[in-house]
Amino acid sequence: MPSEREAVTVIGLGSMGSALAAALLDRGHPTTVWNRSPEKAAPLTARGARLAATPAEALGAGSLVIVCVLDYEAVHTILDPVAAALAGTTLVNLTSGTPEQAQRAAEWAAGHGADYLDGAIMTTPPGVGSPEMMFLYSGSPDVLADHRPALAALGDPLHLGTDPGLAALYDAGLLGLMWSALTGWLHGTALVTAEHATATDFTRVAVRWLTAVGGFFAAYAPQVDAGRYPGDDATVEVQIAAIDHLRHAAAARGIDNALPDLLKSAMERAAKAGHGRDSYASVIEVLRGPRSL
Repeated sequence: MPSEREAVTVIGLGSMGSALAAALLDRGHPTTVWNRSPEKAAPLTARGARLAATPAEALGAGSLVIVCVLDYEAVHTILDPVAAALAGTTLVNLTSGTPEQAQRAAEWAAGHGADYLDGAIMTTPPGVGSPEMMFLYSGSPDVLADHRPALAALGDPLHLGTDPGLAALYDAGLLGLMWSALTGWLHGTALVTAEHATATDFTRVAVRWLTAVGGFFAAYAPQVDAGRYPGDDATVEVQIAAIDHLRHAAAARGIDNALPDLLKSAMERAAKAGHGRDSYASVIEVLRGPRSL
């Protein structure tokens, strides 16, 4: 006989919250839902979810409560009036916010007798439920271990550390990486398609190139950790010369050069700071800004 699935409550039924509840139902978890607009629960109740009439009723439906709403203000608007009902529960907050908000929320939850995990969802709603999609968590590792089977129904649960703010911090850093990569791809696509190539043709090559770029990340990470940047592959000075080729090609084809100009500025500041013959990883020193020793 299969073991009984943990009962889970999901508060917030926007696109992401609805996807979370659907994934739990797909894995056989008894799922209670609550949303300010109850009509949004209709597709889920049709599949077997139980609709709670109030947040207090939702909190009383089980020990694991997942909240995914617009922002932290919404979290507190919903839960502050019923905070006494949090005692004995585990609150998993998948609402996007800042590390500082997550840390304050953890203190608030503890003050009301609840365990707390902060989380970040590293996918869009269609990816929820895939074991390949990352869900980042920070807080007590024991709490994550206790509820891992239910949380694994949403995606691959990765524990980052005990500081509740770490998931939000990683989320911000990873989104920055995504936006930078996507904008770089769009700039490259604009450049190449100016010469009658297609975005599909360029992307086929770009995806292979990103595999190599991932190798650069792995090679440069130990340099960043050590604070030493041997320029034995390509120096900042070499990269400055190379980016001028990109800027020239883009300007000649009427492509906006704001992104390459920004990148070149960071490289030039690194060179001016004495890193011209160091690896590209040394640019982190100007991105970090002045640090106290």
